[in-house]
Amino acid sequence: MVVDLKEKLEDIYSKYNKRELVDPDPLVFLYNYKEQKNIELVGLIASSLAYGRVAQIIKSVNNVLSKMGKNPYEYLINSDKKSLEDEFIKFKHRFTTGEELVSFLIATKSILKNYGSIQNSFLEKYKTSDPNIIPSLKFFSNEMKKIMGKTSNSLLPDPEKNSACKRINLYLKWMIRKDDVDLGVWNKIGTDKLIIPLDTHMYRFGSCAKWTKRKNADMRTAIEITEGFRKISPKDPTKYDFAITRFGIRSDMCWKELGF
Repeated sequence: MVVDLKEKLEDIYSKYNKRELVDPDPLVFLYNYKEQKNIELVGLIASSLAYGRVAQIIKSVNNVLSKMGKNPYEYLINSDKKSLEDEFIKFKHRFTTGEELVSFLIATKSILKNYGSIQNSFLEKYKTSDPNIIPSLKFFSNEMKKIMGKTSNSLLPDPEKNSACKRINLYLKWMIRKDDVDLGVWNKIGTDKLIIPLDTHMYRFGSCAKWTKRKNADMRTAIEITEGFRKISPKDPTKYDFAITRFGIRSDMCWKELGF
């Protein structure tokens, strides 16, 4: 079963893990930047807004980035609360308000100033002996919450509540993996620590593959499905994520091709 599934997944990966198939994924925005400091910031913004209809996600991400100019990092570092409120207070993306976006950006700015980069904040609690990235993810989330002074923000995951943290796991995949699609601008965290960004399409795949029987698409479920992929790709369990999720995003791709 594992051998057959690996062959199927490798075939799908070779066919669909291509940059020309990224659009309309919000990942497409990251390709507009060359410097790591811009890529990791833009990636955090784009992934954090990656919920809801794809068309609306693209519109909202573009709305934010167009106001940050060609160098979003410098824009944010040189902005204060008032200038951010003037620019973004009327922003709206589904449940996300302009107030939440401003708070998120201010907290991100503090992370950048305190640690030098977003990657460094994740490295603060990173150990190669850890089975996954969760300790680093919890630290990052708690640091952001401390700066915000609030316990919840629609742009920030809460791993303490067993959330699947789909959007931040997607972000980490973009930052840590490197191939034709993922940029891999972080080089100090192993790809083996990544957790599958669990959306409805990946949950469906994991259930069909009999890697989970759980009914809730939470962190425990994400870890179970990740462990299923680990049997096929031990050092890179999220390798097939992009190719598989294309079947739920693109109208020109048929789910039946996956064989489930």
